[in-house]
Amino acid sequence: MRNILSALVLGLSLLIASGGHSYAAASEKAWAAYNNGDFVTALREFSELAEQGDAKAQYNLGLMYAFGQGVIQDNVYAHMWWNIAALSGDADAASYRDFLAKEMTSADISKAQELSRACVKKKYKEC
Repeated sequence: MRNILSALVLGLSLLIASGGHSYAAASEKAWAAYNNGDFVTALREFSELAEQGDAKAQYNLGLMYAFGQGVIQDNVYAHMWWNIAALSGDADAASYRDFLAKEMTSADISKAQELSRACVKKKYKEC
């Protein structure tokens, strides 16, 4: 578990360092909130972007669930969001999802996959 957290911290650090440069104004607002520790606002903003199919926002939701930022820490939802982000074209999401899966039970992975399918079917609304 410690290795997972170390890898996630590294990924989060890299993502924060690059945050905002290629994002639209809504994403910049989400990153500003995130960087100020306002995880509730960041979660809301990233969720809105994720509902529009934004792969980076979906990836960021995976990070927030993995670290419990603005939400209760939940590996199932982190896996779900990284799976969705991977399907939406985020290059890093699949590796994070697969890395996290090594620490999850098969039942938890199945649940995350089920949630992913349901979310995609609902076009990312109310996931």
